[in-house]
Formats: sequence, structure tokens, C-alpha cells
Amino acid sequence: MSVNPESVKQLLVSEDLGDRLRAVNQIRQLEPTIGFELIQNAINDSNSRVRYSAVSQFDTLGGQDLDLSLSILRDRLLNDPEPDVQAAAADCLGALKLKAAFEDLQQLYQTSNEWIVKFSIIATLGELGDPRSFELLQQALSSDNELVQTAAISSLGDLGDTQAVPLLAPYATNPDWQIRYRVAQALGRLRSTDAKTILETLVNDEVEAVATEAQKSLENF
Repeated sequence: MSVNPESVKQLLVSEDLGDRLRAVNQIRQLEPTIGFELIQNAINDSNSRVRYSAVSQFDTLGGQDLDLSLSILRDRLLNDPEPDVQAAAADCLGALKLKAAFEDLQQLYQTSNEWIVKFSIIATLGELGDPRSFELLQQALSSDNELVQTAAISSLGDLGDTQAVPLLAPYATNPDWQIRYRVAQALGRLRSTDAKTILETLVNDEVEAVATEAQKSLENF
């Protein structure tokens, strides 16, 4: 049976969870304008898996109407009871560069106890590209969760503010090579004299992946 808007609509209102999940996945096969309209029917589904799948598609469908997408994603970010759905909303807000949501992201980072939510917010701030993110990313560097720390390092690189270099410098000697690797990546985007100096040290890192990444970053200077 071929996928068409009418068949997807029918599946979206089915009492069977499998049908509704299949419908959300089938939306990817439809024209974006139609997909954007239909995906809104799944945003408030009673099942969190359906809502997660629906929200996750906003990075590709949300451009159809950025104002409406902002409203929908902001609502799911702040009000959805499922942390995975909140995290997906944060991801899409960054992907769509909806800077109007920065204060909402900041507020939720400060109040949420869910590491996946905090991680997604910090990770998305690099894509969001809002200079106001710098202070929050600096705070996240001190997180007791290494995944959040790593995301902060990457986002500081994406943000492109060279004031991040002295903040990142201590992490260039972190015992976790994956953190050193992220530092090498981030410094390649910051391109300051101090960043170059740190990278010249990292090219001699004992872990080949870190040394290679540092060399690659130096080639950007």
C-alpha cells in the first residue's frame, strides 16, 4: 500500500500505538508542506514515543513555518513530561536557529534535573549561535557530568568567541582523551594565537586520534 496523506491521517488517529508510530515515520515520505501539517497532529499524542518521533522531525520540517515551529517546540521544551521529548525539542530549536528560544533554554537548563535535557540544551547552543550562550556554556564546563562538559567544549568552539580559549586551556590536559579530542576540535574553530599554541602541544598527544585532530585543526590557521 502506497503512502499518501490520507492513509497517514488514518494511522495517526488509530488506537494502536504501532500504527501511530508508523504514521509519524511515513510522514518523512511526504512533501514537506504536507508533512509539516500532519506532524502537528502527533505533537500532543498520549504516548511519549510518538511525541518524540514527531518533535524530532522539526529539524527538517520546521522551516515551513518558523514562527509556528518556535511556538510548538517551546511548548514541548517547557511542558512535556518526558525528558527525551524536551531534549528533542532543544535539538530542533538549535537546528532551526530559533534564537528567540534562548531564554527558555537557559531557564530549563537551570531548573531541570534531567541530564539528557541539560546535555541537549548545551549541545544545541553551538548550533543556535547566540552570543548570549557564552556565560551558560562557561557554567556547563564545570558540570559534574562529563557528557555535558564535552558538549560545552564543542559548543564554545561553534560559538566562535575567542574568549573561550583560556577557559578551554585546562581541558587540553584532561585525563579523558575524548575531552582532549573535543578541545582540539574546538580550538580549530577559534583560531587565536593562544589556541594555536595549545594545538601545537596537542599534536604530540599520546592518543593518535587527539594528535591527528590537533594537526587537522592547525591546518585551519
